[in-house]
Order: sequence, then structure tokens, then C-alpha cells
Amino acid sequence: MSKTQWKDIPVVPTSQEFLDIVLSRTQRRLPTQIRAGFKISRIRAFYTRKVKYTSETFTERLSATINGFPRLADIHPFHRDLLNTLYDADHFRIALGQLNTAKSLIEAVARDYVRLIKYGQSLFQCKNLKRAALGRMATICKRLKDPLVYLEQVRQHLGRLPAIDPNTRTLVICGYPNVGKSSFLKGISRADVDVQPYAFTTKSLFVGHFDYKMLRFQAIDTPGILDHPLEEMNTIEHQSICAIAHLRAAVLYFMDLSEQCGYSVSAQVSLFNSIRPLFANKLVFVVINKIDVTRPEDLDPESQALIQGMLKSGEVELLQLSCTTTEGLMEVRNQACDRLLAARNAEKLKAGTNSSGEPTGRLGDLLRRIHVAQPMGGVTRETTIPDAVKNRKKYDPADPDRITLERDLEEADGGAGVYNFNMRKNYILENPEWKEDRIPEVYDGKNVYDFIDPDIEAKLAALEEEEEKLEAEGFYESDDDVEDADEADIRYKAELIREKRQLIRNEAKMRKSLKNRAVIPRSAKAVKMSKMESHLESLGYDTSKVAERARSQSRGRSLARARSEGVDGDAMDIDTPKAALARALSRGRSQSTNRRTDGVTNEESRSNAERLAKLSQKKMNRMARQGEADRHQTGSLIKHLVAGKRGNGKTNRR
Repeated sequence: MSKTQWKDIPVVPTSQEFLDIVLSRTQRRLPTQIRAGFKISRIRAFYTRKVKYTSETFTERLSATINGFPRLADIHPFHRDLLNTLYDADHFRIALGQLNTAKSLIEAVARDYVRLIKYGQSLFQCKNLKRAALGRMATICKRLKDPLVYLEQVRQHLGRLPAIDPNTRTLVICGYPNVGKSSFLKGISRADVDVQPYAFTTKSLFVGHFDYKMLRFQAIDTPGILDHPLEEMNTIEHQSICAIAHLRAAVLYFMDLSEQCGYSVSAQVSLFNSIRPLFANKLVFVVINKIDVTRPEDLDPESQALIQGMLKSGEVELLQLSCTTTEGLMEVRNQACDRLLAARNAEKLKAGTNSSGEPTGRLGDLLRRIHVAQPMGGVTRETTIPDAVKNRKKYDPADPDRITLERDLEEADGGAGVYNFNMRKNYILENPEWKEDRIPEVYDGKNVYDFIDPDIEAKLAALEEEEEKLEAEGFYESDDDVEDADEADIRYKAELIREKRQLIRNEAKMRKSLKNRAVIPRSAKAVKMSKMESHLESLGYDTSKVAERARSQSRGRSLARARSEGVDGDAMDIDTPKAALARALSRGRSQSTNRRTDGVTNEESRSNAERLAKLSQKKMNRMARQGEADRHQTGSLIKHLVAGKRGNGKTNRR
């Protein structure tokens, strides 16, 4: 778990605040108007939506609270044990479990009441079911009063804890109370630690940060520990034990040989030996504080033997300092940091080897990319230093025999912006005159341009001519080429056949689609009278009267039109295209009808048709109007504005 995640836990509301949040959100986000005149399906949907939305809001808020707290299985063991020490992990799990149970109960209540509302018979019944559902949800929420209060206290306390990163470079300072741990932390870092001349000044973990060799370190000041069994230690001491046991750090065990702390040297050695199992796989330093009062050399032989017994394994170093006079303060810090950095680097390299010692992982990748070149033939070359390097003198600007630098040439030839550095002058070529060539393409110390054949163009033309001749004679042709040409010809013909077959298919489709459909002529075509008579006679009709009537009607129309236009009978058969077009237009205008009366036999039928049209439009009009979700004032009049007497004056209202 990251060191900043404690402060990211969201605020846990009380049960009453929880209810206010959920119910006000339901009221704001959902429609509020419903009437008994609505369809029962609409009323059921209205109250079902209320119950479902309230349940979803409860579930969403409870899930956010549960997920906001860290899962004990996912966090670092140091943070897990610290949480267990301060708040009891079992209580923490029970509180979160009660929230999870409440979430499941609220979902079950919502499912049951949605099923009941589905069969509600009236607005009153559906409304009572909705009230019962919300009431049961509110009762479940009120029972969460104690867990919510407990989780809010845990959140506030966790937010006040120092941000400790368990994976960074760390110094853990431990020991008896009042031996100078907080003074050391205050001396090496910017931590604001309370330093007092009495025991148990530090009651919780304090963290200070400092920089060494361009790296950030954290130093943790732990509360004092007394030498008694683990089960008898209090909460303050358990915090120190958590830090010592779980953090990969350098442990500084502070001792006060002057016994001004109130504890003897033997008691301090005994505490070190009792908590020594917690120092496994860690760097351990025994730091002697207050050397301005008592040094290890000033102790009696028995006490010196006890201290040497602490160091006999060789894994523990002895350091000395005085926080009062700051003697040896920074030396102790630097030595501990150097050892810690070396141990961390060795761990990283060790992590890159397998059980047989062969490099794997990051170290293996690095070694695989490194290639060490060795002389061929097993020749052993001795290390030598060139004489030019041995005889080289240190550059001195005042020496007249010094090496001429490019900077000296620049100053002599006009300075920056005027002098142009010649990059070709240091070329190592066989002929120094080649350095200034226009095309300095150099290979093996020679200019490539000097070796170009002057007759290259003539040779290239002859070669191309020879190639064309060979190609014309068929020298480059093979059986595969002939086969490829035949195959390409076959493919071309097959493609033509496919196109022809597709055209035939399209024509057949067109004929098939038009077979059962009337073809509308694009222009009126004249049909001869003799053709119509022959067709009718083939069907068995007598055509004498039909032909006579057609001729009489044709003659009568022609005569009438001729008289109206002032044309005699001889000119009747002459008809211009412009006159035919005008006649067609006048015929179209004369055929306009009234759509309201067209096709209706009488007044009663027309009124019935209009009534049915309005009835069919009614549902469409209703669909376009406002529903229960629209905040719209209904047609009912507002009583306090329209009832009672009104005096003389303006009737408009704000």
C-alpha cells in the first residue's frame, strides 16, 4: 500500500446523514407528480422506479465506503500490524462486514417490494408499498449507527498517522525510553519531534526525512520499549515492535551508559537480547549516546564484557555520539546510510542469481549485454601506458611551449562568430592534399573519388546494348516464362467470359422483374381503329356499333372545336402541337375537386369521417405533451391567487 493512501479514504457519514443523502437524492433525481387518473401501469412504473433508485443509491454509497478502506490482505505487513495494534483488525473486519450485510439486505428488500408493486391495484396501494420499502431500508441503515461511527474514527486516526513508505531507505531508532532517540532524529532531519527530559515523551511513531548522497532517506523514531514479555506490552510499545519487525531497514539501538535514563546498562543489554530475533536479516548498530558524560572505556569490566557480548557475532557495529554536543552525530548517520546502501545493492544483485549461483533476472540481462573481447590465439597482452601519456605535462596558460588549443586559434583569428573550425584538418590520409577534396568519401585511408574509372559511361552503354541483344534473342526466356504467358492469356479470356455471363444474368433479372408488372407507356400512342376492331372480333364481339359510335363522337368533338375556334370543316384535321398542349392543360384545370367532399356520399358520412380522424390523432397528441417527469404547472387554479375578495389595484403577481 502506498504511503499516501491513508489520507485518500473518503469521509464516512453517520447513519442519519446517510439517510438524508440517499432520500434527498431520490427526491431530486426522480419525478414527483403522479395522479390517480393515470393508467395503473404508469403508476406501478412510477413507484417501482422510486424503490429501485433508492436501493441502488444505498448500495452505491455503501460500496464506496467499503472500497474506500484498505483490504488487509492487500497492504504491507507493517501497515496491517499497525492497524491491528491501534484498532484491532477483527473489529475493523466486523464493521466492514456489517456494511456489506446491510447492502445485501437492502437489495433483497428492493426485490421483494418491486415484485409486490408489480401487482398493485391502485395508486394508494402502490404508494403504501413504496413507503414500506423505503421505511425498511431506512431501518436497516439506522442499525449501522455504531459501525459507521467506528469507521469514521478509524479513518480520522489513520489520516493523522505519519506517511511511512515501507520500501524506501529507512533508519529505525529504538531503545529504552529517554535514551536520546528523539534528539538524534531532530538532529539529523527536519522532523518536529517533542524532546523532553522524561520517559515516554514519544507515544507514537515519528518520521523524519533527510538527503544523503542525492538520495532521500526516512528515519523513524519509535516509542520506548521496556523489557517484559510481548503480551504485557501496551499499544505504544507494540508500534515500535511493528516497525522493527516489518520494515527492511537499518536498526539503531540506542544505549545510555550514564544511566541517566533510569535504566542500568545490564537492563539495556537484556532488552537488546530479548528483541534480537526481530533484527533478523537487518543491519544492526548499537549506538552509545551521551558520550560527553560516560564513554564505554569508563565502564567497569563487567559492563564492558556485556557490551562486547552484544558485538561478538560480528554482525553488530558499535557507534558513539553525543546529541547534546553533536559530537559524532553526522558520522553515525553517514556510516549507517553507507552500510544500508551497500546492503540494498547487494540484495538487488543477489536477487539476480539462481540456486547454483548463475545470474538470472536483472543481473543476468545486464551480463548478457556485456561482451568482453579477448585476444585471438590465446595471446596474453601486458597492460602498458603509452609514453605520450606518461610524458604529458599539465596544461598551463602561462607556458610558452604549451599545446596550441582550438580556443587559442579562435582568439587569434577574430574570436567567436568570426573563426570557423576546420573539421577536415585532422583527417588521417595517405596524401595530406586529399583533406580539402570536394567529395571526401574516405575508405581505408584513401579518397574514393580518385579511383573512379573515367571510361565508366562507355562501358555501361556497351553493357546495356549487350543485354538488349541477349533479351531479343530469347536468351533469358525459360519454360516457366512461356507457361506464365499462356496462363495469363487463359486468365484474360476467363475474365471476359465471366463479364459476359454477368451481363446475361442481369438481362434475365430485368425481364423476370417486369414480367408480372404493367409497363406504363411514356407517351400516348395512337392505335388504329381497324386494330381495335380485329382484336374485339377475335374475342367474339360485334364491332359494328362500337365503330359507328366512335366515329360519331370523334366527328362531333371535331366540329364543335372547329366552330369555337372559327375554323371550317376542311381545316379541322390540322392540329398544331401548341394547340394540343393548351387543350391538355385546360382539361387538367377543369378536373380539380374538393378533398373534404370527394368520395363522401352525404353530410353524415363526412362528419363521421372527421370524428374518426380526430379520434385517431388524439393518442399522438397526448404522446407529444408533458409527462410526470416534466416540471409543469397543471391546469388546476391556485387557490390563494383566485379565491376570496380582491381589492382595487393591480391583479398581476410576481
